[in-house]
Amino acid sequence: MRRAGLAAALVLAVVVLVAGGCTPATERPQPEDPRRPIITITSFDFPESETLAELYGQALRQQGYPVEVVARLGPREIVQPALEQGRVDLVLGYLGSTLNFLYEQRVATADPHATHARLTQALTSRGISVLAFAKAEDRNGFVVTGDLARRRQLERISDLAPIARQLTVGGPPECPDRPLCLKGLQDVYGLQFARFEAMPSRTTTADALETGEIDLGMLETTNGNLADRDLVQLTDDRRLQPAENIAPMMRTETAAAYGPRLVGVLNNLTAQLHTQDLIQMNQRVELEGAKPAVVAADWLGNHPVNR
Repeated sequence: MRRAGLAAALVLAVVVLVAGGCTPATERPQPEDPRRPIITITSFDFPESETLAELYGQALRQQGYPVEVVARLGPREIVQPALEQGRVDLVLGYLGSTLNFLYEQRVATADPHATHARLTQALTSRGISVLAFAKAEDRNGFVVTGDLARRRQLERISDLAPIARQLTVGGPPECPDRPLCLKGLQDVYGLQFARFEAMPSRTTTADALETGEIDLGMLETTNGNLADRDLVQLTDDRRLQPAENIAPMMRTETAAAYGPRLVGVLNNLTAQLHTQDLIQMNQRVELEGAKPAVVAADWLGNHPVNR
């Protein structure tokens, strides 16, 4: 939900960043060797994206590629145009959110292969290559305590049907009106709940689940609160959520400058990245205050990327 479209107030920021404003994204560094252009990697304006940018940036540096990481460039309304206009070279995107953004409507499905294929088709004409996607997926999820899951044998969202009217749901204030949150649970699953409680943060949601203030909480599937708490993510068995697997999006010109070896390095890293990895990294960055660069380096130390 943090990747939803923003208000029109962002238009001015987009113009400044993309149309020639004086920012790190537009002041591209000059390579020492023109045959080896500096690969500029950027992130969206939230911690997980920053960590991913560091992860891929460090992996490429280890393999001898010249890299600059521009952290937290902004929301998708800024990052996507910057990539398409050549201000940056590589963005770690989310399949469904990117595809829906491009079409300005909900077209992404829960099938990552179909969503990846359609995104590839949409971006090819814009000079962007979508590389292989990871098993790691950050999408909206719905969580109960392990105790409730065991007592009521809850594994899937549809398992909530017999008890939904007794349950209190907690999530972001905008959740009731969002088709991928409470509204989606009502429309796709036919679930009606006792009441909704607005939560100011994901950690507050996790705390409220543990104290019994709420019975069902909206937490992204990679949220760091899932690392050590007895919380169970219910399976989206009716495929409400679009596929949100991580996928590198790279300027085709940059990929061509270095050839298949560069793509191979990126694909090797992506193949090792799982949802549980992001949960652990998000826990360290968002909940424990670790630096994204440090967390990325630690992960790479245990997951070597081959040439």
